[in-house]
Amino acid sequence: MDKKLLKNLDISLLLNVVLLVVIGFISIYAATQSFGTEKSFSFVLTQAVAFVLGIIAIGVIISIDYHQFGLYWKIIYAICILMLIAVLIPGVGKVNKGARGWIDLGIVEMQPAELAKIGIIITFAKLLDSRQGNLNTLKDLTVPLLHIGIPIILIMLQPDLGNALVFMVIAGGMLFVAGINMKFIWGSIVALVVSFPILWNFVLLNHQKNRLITFINPYNDPLGEGYHVIQSMLAVGSGQITGKGLFQEDTMTNLNYLPEQWTDFIFSVIAELTGFIGAAFVVILFAFFLHRLLYLSRIAKDDFGSLIIIGIFFMYLFQVVENIGMTIGLMPITGITLPFISYGGSSLLTNMIAVGLVLNITMRRHKIKF
Repeated sequence: MDKKLLKNLDISLLLNVVLLVVIGFISIYAATQSFGTEKSFSFVLTQAVAFVLGIIAIGVIISIDYHQFGLYWKIIYAICILMLIAVLIPGVGKVNKGARGWIDLGIVEMQPAELAKIGIIITFAKLLDSRQGNLNTLKDLTVPLLHIGIPIILIMLQPDLGNALVFMVIAGGMLFVAGINMKFIWGSIVALVVSFPILWNFVLLNHQKNRLITFINPYNDPLGEGYHVIQSMLAVGSGQITGKGLFQEDTMTNLNYLPEQWTDFIFSVIAELTGFIGAAFVVILFAFFLHRLLYLSRIAKDDFGSLIIIGIFFMYLFQVVENIGMTIGLMPITGITLPFISYGGSSLLTNMIAVGLVLNITMRRHKIKF
């Protein structure tokens, strides 16, 4: 890689990510205090290892011209599909939280759906780039819909509705930017509404139905399905303006009233311990991050690069809105983690790889002048 490309490295985006990760380290440590200092450090250490691997991944990714990924898009797509198939095989895929979504590699557990997000964004961007201006008929959309539909179906079979929704949002956002005829967008919305009774009776599983019912009225079953969101809202509200303090013992976090507090409900921990000020600071950091992605998508050198960044933007947008929304009762619980902050090696590594792709595209937005 030419050193002159490093002059185009988006330092503000990278610093924003590092700050979010550091907040994640502190939050994970605070969320696991009840397990003891040694156990808390082990959580943070695992996350730190994933972060270091992510930094290495960024270094590797920015050294390769992103157009090279476009040349091998079919191979990348095949690898993604094979990973998603492999995880469904008993003995290979590991069941966690009711979904067969992990592969145990011995040292770490890998979640193929997380890594597949990046691969599908790259391959879908390449496919749409080759079909610019040809997304006006159902025939035009057949291949793109199959391209995105296959991984979504495989993820639904795990079953992992949360990640399936992420893929749907990514696809919808990228199709919109690529110039799909708006009649298909509105038609899809109408079809979803009309087909909801069918989805409810024949597609959604019982626990997924219960989550939707709980979203509408969590107090319908306060000690069962509604327990998670009720405890989360209580924790968020109890933080008030300045919070209870990171290492206070009499918190809902430390007393383990919050479920999955180091992963899905990490934002509740932040809100309880640092209050509105700390929670608002995290939201502002994400707002800057998302705004920066939109800006960088506009200045990309070509449509392929722009579409990749747009796909990454919609991936983060949905995950941030869904995760924070579910902790305060504004979105149904889906098990979506908060990017860069929630505990999880596969998730953090995927997020770092995505950032590496954005930096790669941004660095190459201008021709090198000698």
